[in-house]
Order: sequence, then C-alpha cells, then structure tokens
Amino acid sequence: MPESDLPDVSRFVSTEWLAAHLGAPNLVVVDGSWHMPASGRKAREEYLKAHIPGAVFFDIDGISDLTSPLPHMLPSETLFRAAMESLGIGRQMKIVVYDTQGLFSAPRVWWTLRAFGAVDVAILDGGFPKWLTEGRPTEAGEAPYLPARFDAKLDTNWVASLDDVAARLADRSAQVLDARAAERFRGEAPEPRAGVRPGHIPGARNLPVSEVVKDGRLVDAATIRQAVKEAGIDLSQPVITSCGSGVTAAILWLALDTIGTPPVALYDGSWTEWGASDKPVATGPAD
Repeated sequence: MPESDLPDVSRFVSTEWLAAHLGAPNLVVVDGSWHMPASGRKAREEYLKAHIPGAVFFDIDGISDLTSPLPHMLPSETLFRAAMESLGIGRQMKIVVYDTQGLFSAPRVWWTLRAFGAVDVAILDGGFPKWLTEGRPTEAGEAPYLPARFDAKLDTNWVASLDDVAARLADRSAQVLDARAAERFRGEAPEPRAGVRPGHIPGARNLPVSEVVKDGRLVDAATIRQAVKEAGIDLSQPVITSCGSGVTAAILWLALDTIGTPPVALYDGSWTEWGASDKPVATGPAD
C-alpha cells in the first residue's frame, strides 16, 4: 500500500482502520502497555505472548531517566533517539499506540512521542481489548523492524517540574488537575510507593481518570467538559496535569486536548515526587 494511502491520524484511529493498514510503509504500531507495580502484571511478558502483528514494545520504565530516583521520568534526547531507532520508530512515521487495558498507559506513550517531536501519533481506540474482542489476528515474540531515524528534540514547555508547579500555583498562573482516585487525592487511601505521604498538592483539583475513561475508551466531549467543570477547572486558564507518577496525567492531557483545550504542561514527577518532598500537603476535598 503506497504511503499516500495513509491519511493523517489525529488522536485516535479505529481497529478497522488499523487492520486495513497493517504492514503499510511508514506505519509503525506500538504496544505501550504498563501496569501498576502492585498489579503483578508484566507488560513485556504479555507482549511476547500476544500483540498486534508487527507491533513493537515501548518500555515505559526502561525508556526513561534511569539516574532519577523517580519512576519512568522522561529520558534525555540522546537516550530517546537511540531507543526509538532501535525499535524502528521514525519521527516522521505514522505511529499508532495501544495498550492492553484499552486506555491506560497508551496516552503516556502518545504524549512522550509528541513531546520529543513525533509528527503523527495516534491511539488505537479501544486498544488491545477491542482488537481481541473483534477476533483480529495477533502474533507472539519480538516483532521485526526496519531501520528508522528519530531526531529527538524535547519540547521542555510540555514538562513541569516540582518548582514550576509550586511557582505557578503561588502566582495563580496555572491550575493543577490531579488524575488520581478521589480516595488517594483526599489522603484517605495509602500511597502505593514507600515514603510518599497521602494527600494532594495544596490548591490542586481532582478529576479521576475513571470519570473520562469508560470501558477502555475516552468518553464523549460533552462528558469531558462537564467532568472538568465539576472538578472546578476554568478551561480559559492554563492547566497542568498530574497524577501518581506521570502516567495517567497523560490521560487527562488527552482528554483536554480532545476538547480543544490542551494543558500547558504535565507534571512528570507528579505525586510521587511532591509527596516525598518537603512541600506542603493537603488532605480532604479540594480547597
């Protein structure tokens, strides 16, 4: 299939579209699955057992800043370039990302690729569960790949640090939207990582991802807008997304981007960093 037959993709492609274009030149499919440490699931092992034909595996924990004490922080441009080229992912290619939960970690990979300059990245609507339900083909083992070039250039404006978040809350130049479950946000549930205090960033608002993802798919735009409004976010003002460790914050980024109001940044360290720092912590509902 000639490259010209591949239309530009924007945020999502359907399983029908992907099935029709598998093997097309300039298209790469990426399994971006990742699971919470306590889940007991191993994303790479699951990938090796079954994945969409030709898909390569993006290791969220491995393609990261391994010198950081925080989990899966963004890597250097040099490391990211090498990792993408070793997987046969080119910056100019059409990239379709999916995960095994439907819509959980794929947005983090989608956001990361875009932050490093990939020009055409989409998420498979419904992910691997929908693909399997429809009886579409899978394969096992490592997928072969062709050489590719990825000139990585990180857009640092997309990434917020601990100090950035503290400063922007202090001067009221941005709002923080936290994707964690309400019980964790309020400090009523223990944190999954040792040394991290329960609670939330003072001044942050809470929008659990369960409000914008149903049955492994993003809800409609009207529902997203209503959920954001109920969370106390003013969409006319800048938003920084956050979560536990920077993964589900990308789901909120995707949701806001889908309704035409993308965030100004994602807090990469998220609560794992803030909750273990000397910064103040709030508990209870958003103030």
